[in-house]
Amino acid sequence: MFGAGYVGLVTGACFADLGHDVVIRDILPQRIERLQAGEVPIYEPGLEDVLARNRDRLHFTLDVADAVDGADFLYVAVGTPPTESGDADLAAVWSVVDELPVDVPGRPIVVMKSTVPVGTGKHVRARLDARGLSHVGYVSNPEFLAEGSAVADFKSPDRIVVGAFEPGDADRVVELFDGIDGQIVRTDVPSAELVKLASNAFLSTRISFINEIANVCELVGADVVDVAKGVGLDHRLGPHFLRAGIGFGGSCFPKDVSALKQLAGNEGYPFMLLHAVWEVNELQKRRVVQKLQKHLGPLRGKKIALLGLAFKPNTDDMREAPSRVIAYRLLAEGATVRAWDPVAHPDDLVGIELCDTVLETVRDADAAVIVTEWPELATLASPEVRDAMARPLIIDGRNLLDPEATQAAGFAYEGIGRPRHASPVATA
Repeated sequence: MFGAGYVGLVTGACFADLGHDVVIRDILPQRIERLQAGEVPIYEPGLEDVLARNRDRLHFTLDVADAVDGADFLYVAVGTPPTESGDADLAAVWSVVDELPVDVPGRPIVVMKSTVPVGTGKHVRARLDARGLSHVGYVSNPEFLAEGSAVADFKSPDRIVVGAFEPGDADRVVELFDGIDGQIVRTDVPSAELVKLASNAFLSTRISFINEIANVCELVGADVVDVAKGVGLDHRLGPHFLRAGIGFGGSCFPKDVSALKQLAGNEGYPFMLLHAVWEVNELQKRRVVQKLQKHLGPLRGKKIALLGLAFKPNTDDMREAPSRVIAYRLLAEGATVRAWDPVAHPDDLVGIELCDTVLETVRDADAAVIVTEWPELATLASPEVRDAMARPLIIDGRNLLDPEATQAAGFAYEGIGRPRHASPVATA
């Protein structure tokens, strides 16, 4: 049993691709109806093909009894968004646990795929026992799928973490991944829960760190791309997540930084490093407005084109997307805002005009801001775009373009932590 949201749908489809029969249950009729009709409700490269070739192994339902009937594994893949306090909202998790029929046959295992606070597994175990479901096992199997490459990540994982109360339950879950070449990390349940939070918090820390370095680069005339390359070549560090930009977003990093910070605080430990990571990320988004003001002065009445809305390429996910903060800050400054994205078409960006093409978005604009590094934007510095704009100014929030080539094409250029004489970014 899976939720038909992002994690559940991708994981369920990929398990079917391994030859397992999978039932995906959800509470949203429209989502199940679309899946039953062969439609994919989310944008994820490769997922449509996986679903299509496994139609015979996949079943979609709204009925929990139908989902658990004869199941050996009951995967829980529901959202755990942050509450107002910063804690993870476990309402959906408890709803799934409480919906399990007390007469579940055999010895199925509840497998927690959702990102949950440390200690959740112990509470779920106690809740199952209290409901007379002591014969149902419990395993924590956190997911590490990156949006935009989730299918490939499932097939070639860095690691598969399995935390269990009973070794036999861990053995059974590990067997599910036969045919997948990934290192198995077997541990206790609390450690498995913390692995996911710690991983995302550390990746977020690297992003905020290199963004701070980028801000220093702008003050001293250094090039953050060269600095990051030099740092990343140290085998103890590596190059990953050392690309400066306008900050992280999405459904995982902000939520998990907040959850781990809150978890530590609830236990009496002020996780000051994560406080700083959070503050740096929030400020980084607003630096785009400052860069625009440096070139244009007051923004009231100015026309700004936002290029890219999703929090990263190859997804339509708008959760915690930096584009939201930037767009509404620009509106607050009195600017007119147009936006373009090839797959994300949100209907809740009030006051922002959504355009169908890049050229339409930049026409008569005083500046264009690269918010998401979509491949389509790699050729933004073209004569056609320059002539369409009222002022040929590009604020490159993802350091996608070559500064010298962009200026040679007749644009004013501002990157993140890059001097105007910077060399091209290496693509290798």
